[in-house]
Amino acid sequence: MASGLEPSSKRFLATWLIGGLVAGLSLVAVTTAAWPELSPLNRKKKRPVRVYMDGCFDMMHYGHCNALRQARALGDELIVGVVSDAEIIANKGPPVTPLNERMLMVSAVKWVDEVIPDAPYAITEEFMRKLFDEYNIDYIIHGDDPCILPDGTDAYALAKKAGRYKQIKRTEGVSSTDIVGRMLLCVRERSSESPSHASLQRQFSHGHNQKYDDGGSGSRTRVSHFLPTSRRIVQFSNEKGAGPNARIVYIDGAFDLFHAGHVEILRLARGLGDFLLVGIHTDQTVSANRGAHRPIMNLHERSLSVLACRYVDEVIIGAPWEISKDMITTFNISLVVHGTVAEDDDYEKDDRDPYDVPRSMDILKVLESPLDITTSTIIKRIVSNHEAYQKRNERKGESERKYYEGKSYISGD
Repeated sequence: MASGLEPSSKRFLATWLIGGLVAGLSLVAVTTAAWPELSPLNRKKKRPVRVYMDGCFDMMHYGHCNALRQARALGDELIVGVVSDAEIIANKGPPVTPLNERMLMVSAVKWVDEVIPDAPYAITEEFMRKLFDEYNIDYIIHGDDPCILPDGTDAYALAKKAGRYKQIKRTEGVSSTDIVGRMLLCVRERSSESPSHASLQRQFSHGHNQKYDDGGSGSRTRVSHFLPTSRRIVQFSNEKGAGPNARIVYIDGAFDLFHAGHVEILRLARGLGDFLLVGIHTDQTVSANRGAHRPIMNLHERSLSVLACRYVDEVIIGAPWEISKDMITTFNISLVVHGTVAEDDDYEKDDRDPYDVPRSMDILKVLESPLDITTSTIIKRIVSNHEAYQKRNERKGESERKYYEGKSYISGD
């Protein structure tokens, strides 16, 4: 039976098919070259840039948070190493806050993607290789202030030699040494102290350009060196507000010396709604309720620490002591919460209960605080081990003095 096609016709058809196939492949090649993102080989998402920053993060403050914010801006994912208690003791002296509390604090910072516990104080060859190979770290980040080991060497020398080091700008106006000084001045003014305490407080108070405000009453209150700007507040703020149907939870307080107890109560509060609004009391309100030498940190400093917490959506900077019906309506608050651990937890005995209105509206909820930590807890830790902290701050104070003497402008941030 005849096939229906002559041999010449078969050859023509085969040539036509092969030619069309070659032309089609050429067209695909041209299209891929012009628009490489359309290529199947290029559809795979580019690997994120992972950056690493380590630190003690002892008595964590907004300066630490700003460093983490800057580090995160240098990559897509930020991995943070938290130095172990043993390493801190060996290199600096005893930490004020133990590792478990420091881990909670760092993990709660909204720019942190992953945390490595028990990180070494110095970047060793072995640990650096682990960062590169196991954690896929691209760059190691540190501030422009030097980190010198007890033997006088640079803790980041190996990272610099490997060409995998990047530097950020140190946040002005705050340091752990400075905060310890403020705490001890607070204790000094409100109690009688031994000569050793007085010597210790003078040592901690001897900072660069230290100033005090007499206030006309004879009590000397520490003046912060922090210079707040609108840009810094915007950098720390979230971009989105609450939606029209969001369940808004409100919690207020001093949030002085922002600590792990604050983090945990904020975590619980955020879990009760869609949006967490935090009211931060003014310095005057805190002083009126907790004593003339509180707060340790001023309103703007406390606001930044709270804003950096991943559980917080927005803050009221200078919230009123009493929660009014108008305030509840203005911010569309669905629930007001208060923790069981607070330094002014006897507010119900006062003639003016700040939670009277939300209580009458049946929107007040008391949360069991996960941690029994207050600002006074942190201060007591410092005072109870003052000799060790004196030695620690003598070394740290000298290093900070040298930093400020040789400081030069660094662009960015």
